[in-house]
Order: sequence, then structure tokens, then C-alpha cells
Amino acid sequence: MLKVAILDDYQNVSQQFVDLEKLSGKYEFKIFSEPFENEDDAIEQLADFEALLIMRERTPMTESLINNLPKLKFIISSGSRNKSINLEATKKKNILVCGTEINIHPTPELTWALILGLARNLKEEIDNMYQGYWQTTIGVELKGKILGLLGLGRVGSQVAKIGKAFGMQVMAWSENLNLDTCKELDVLPCSKEDLIKNSDFLSIHVQGGQRYKDCITLKELDQMKKTSFLINTSRGPIVNEDDLIIALSTNVIAGAGLDVYEKEPLPENNKLRFLPNALLTPHIGYVTAENYHIFYTQMIEALEACVDGKPIRVIEK
Repeated sequence: MLKVAILDDYQNVSQQFVDLEKLSGKYEFKIFSEPFENEDDAIEQLADFEALLIMRERTPMTESLINNLPKLKFIISSGSRNKSINLEATKKKNILVCGTEINIHPTPELTWALILGLARNLKEEIDNMYQGYWQTTIGVELKGKILGLLGLGRVGSQVAKIGKAFGMQVMAWSENLNLDTCKELDVLPCSKEDLIKNSDFLSIHVQGGQRYKDCITLKELDQMKKTSFLINTSRGPIVNEDDLIIALSTNVIAGAGLDVYEKEPLPENNKLRFLPNALLTPHIGYVTAENYHIFYTQMIEALEACVDGKPIRVIEK
């Protein structure tokens, strides 16, 4: 039987979405519900597996990890791309890498949950309600405010549409900004500097990787309005986390709504956890029942197709 590891099932829910018992005669499954302590731990625990079903960008598939898994034949990832997989290493070892479809609208929905939470001080007000207090803060309205989007792709475009529905002015910048999309959505294209300086809510929607790593540092945070908010539901390394902690601690900006972090899961002693003006969620942008149904059912479909020699949804770049 093919030995298959299901990685990063943090909530231990994979079996709610796919019946592994039906496949038990053909595959031997093991579910990993906790992150590995380090790469050496991952190598030790995964050495005997021939296939890995992975949740996008949780356990990185580095060159050294791939090279130290001698029996590995297949990697099936949630999503249609996964930048945490070293595809050069998989190609050298003839390891097939496949993906799944993904609903993108849950991330814009969470983005707006964070924006609204920051605008109306929901974290503080909810906490205070349980302490017996009443109306302890004053929120701000969205209508007429400037929503700045760092990226206007599939996710950023949806965020822009909702911003317009709230009566906000929407600006956007990225290195490959599509001006036709700006015109279609009535979004003002601008320079990165103008975006940083003018946004009341600056929301990040560019892809991860080296191109945008440390795109927002203390330099950019210092240029933002003191009343402005930063929202990141894209990738943690786009914002320099140490610089953001300094900015939030010294009220350089009013607050931040974050779903992604430099290191995930976010360490228990990370300073972000203790800042009153940081609204934090644990990378749940794509974590919905609908997406998980797609992920786990299509992972099994892709695995079966690979075993049959007819791979589907191959990830090559």
C-alpha cells in the first residue's frame, strides 16, 4: 500500500471532508495535526512516506527536506500554487506536484472583517462588554475614507468592489498594476509613496516571495497617517514584523489587522499578541468549510490520478 501523510491538519478535520476508510485497502494514511518542531523532525517523521498531502504554506517543502525523503513520489497541495514548495528540487527528483482549485472570496471577506473590526474597535468593545463596561471607544466611519490597495489582482479587486460599496475612495499600486482593471473598478492608480501617505486603510493583496518581501518597513509606516490602519491577509514577510511592532507600540499608526505572520503558527510569546491595537486572526483567510471540501476531495482525486499515471492539476511553477 502507498504510504500517505496528511500534513498540517491543525483542526484535525480532514476526515470530515473525505472518507479515508474507503481508501484503506489502497493507501495507508497518517494524519499530522501538529506542526513539526523543525525540519529535522519533519525529515525523521516523513522518511517512509511516498505521498504528502499538504496544506498550502504551512510546512515548507524546502530543497533539503525534499532531498532527505528518499521514498517521496507525490506532493499534493491545496490551492493551484504553493510558493513554499521548492519545485526545482522536486523536478530533479522526479516528484510529481499537483494542486487543487480554491475559492478566493473568503480572503476578501476576512479582509473586511478586519477592516470593520479596526474601524469600530470591536476587539476592545467586545472585551469590555464581558467586563461589564458600556461604550468605551469612539469608532470611525468608512464612507469618504481612502482605501489603499497594495495589489489589485483577484483578491484586491474584490476588496476594491466592497470598498466602493461602502462609499470609500479606492487607490491602488503594485509593480504590475493593470490600468484597465483600475478603470473598470473606478480605482485610482498611484505611486507606492502616494498610496502609503494617503490611505486611511492600507490593505495588502500582492503575492508573497522575494519581490515584495519587506515591502512595508518602518520607513513606510512612518509615512502613513497616524490615524491609519494596516491590514495584511496576504503573506507575513511582506511587512517587516519587527518594524510593525515598533510602529504599533509607539502609535506611529492607529492599528493593524493581521491574518498572516513571519513565522506560523505565531509563537505564543510574539509581541504582536500583547498589543492592544493589533487585531489578530490565525491565518484563516482561506479556512472555510467550502474550501476544505474542495481541498481534501481534490487532493484525493489528484493522488489517485498520479498513481494511475494520469496526473491532474500539475504545479510546474
